[in-house]
Amino acid sequence: MIGIVGGGLAGLAAAHRLREAGREVRVFEASEAVGGLAATYETAGDRIEAYYHHLSKSEETIVELAAELGVDDRIEWRIGENAYYVDGVAHPLDTPWEIAAYPHLSIYDKFRLAALTLEVDVRGGRPRFDTYDDIEAFEDVPVTEFLLEHTTRGVYEYFFEPLLDAKFGDRKADVSAAWLLGRIKFRGERDVLRGEVLGYLEGGFAVLVEALVEAVGRERIDTGTAVTDLSFGPGEGRASEPAVESLTAGHRNGETETHDVDGVVVAAMPDVLESLTGYACDIDFQGSVCALVSMTEPLLDTYWLNIADDAPFGALIEHTNFVPPERYGGEHLLYVASYVQELDEELWQRDDEAVEELWLEGIEALFPDFDRDAVTDVRVSRNPKTAPVYERGYLDMVVPYDLASAGLPGVYYAGMASRAQYPERSLDGAIEAGYAAADRILGR
Repeated sequence: MIGIVGGGLAGLAAAHRLREAGREVRVFEASEAVGGLAATYETAGDRIEAYYHHLSKSEETIVELAAELGVDDRIEWRIGENAYYVDGVAHPLDTPWEIAAYPHLSIYDKFRLAALTLEVDVRGGRPRFDTYDDIEAFEDVPVTEFLLEHTTRGVYEYFFEPLLDAKFGDRKADVSAAWLLGRIKFRGERDVLRGEVLGYLEGGFAVLVEALVEAVGRERIDTGTAVTDLSFGPGEGRASEPAVESLTAGHRNGETETHDVDGVVVAAMPDVLESLTGYACDIDFQGSVCALVSMTEPLLDTYWLNIADDAPFGALIEHTNFVPPERYGGEHLLYVASYVQELDEELWQRDDEAVEELWLEGIEALFPDFDRDAVTDVRVSRNPKTAPVYERGYLDMVVPYDLASAGLPGVYYAGMASRAQYPERSLDGAIEAGYAAADRILGR
């Protein structure tokens, strides 16, 4: 049997791949529900994720999995409209004419920004189309230095810098240009006349999670169960043979069980891997605070609003400007989100009621016509490790899928510190990481 630590998308994908090959598996999830960051809330209609989610057209593996599980007909490709709030005005930035009308960049700034997003290097006046093909070539280049060289100071100061501040805070100087180029490639598909093409599942991503659970088998998944120990064979398990022999799992009710295993996939954060095996990962992670605000009327005219002005949050994402509010019993659903770099930051230290008050006051400051009486519910979620900080030298810190080379035969890794989640984390990357760990077990 293969033990799988973590019941998020990566763990479930690994379990599914192994089950397809006829291997016996058991998934251990410490929380009360599977899905990880794709966990959901109830609404007056369909369930909705606690943290905003959508697919980009580049995410092909998860679409293939949906087809394999028979739920690909639930994937809808929609236009996700974007805008930028600057000096009290929300500027739409989807169509060529909207971008041309944006007042905070010169014509030359816009030309250089467009060239970068199209992955064309126009430095020196001669267009080159292969400069950005190898993202890893920019792994050690600071993102600020890259943007000032490959665009303009205006593009940096009036477009990218506020986004980097919202995303990385005081870690901005550490971030690699490879992350930005990866994000451009990841989010690259657009309808020229309407905007970015994004995907969502009718019924939410819970549909995919539920299909994976059914494929793996509910009887093979233990929730509310944390793996607390791995047992290796003679030689302390640090030689090439033998491998992991058993794992110990503790249930919420206080009971403890030991299971004989032939291998273990750790589909969790690297601190879990370290606690079980001693393998240390140096990748830093950001936390996040995300509120889902239910309203009787819409706030925005767009799906995703980036904010350059001072605000106590990083972005506003009105989900029901992407997926119709009728899916949610007429509720208008707005995500308010912010990253934190350290858990001693004031935002993280506030309780949920204080976060709610701070953020509603922030919305009122940006939108004087906002009626707080339209708010019917606010649900705050927190995750201390939502995403990696993609700093320079990141690839040197990635955890390998097969840890035999690190003296841990029989241990495999499929968490967020894996290669599949570079240079940008995604749902697709979670599936690919789970597959990669499973394939190594299977000798593929």
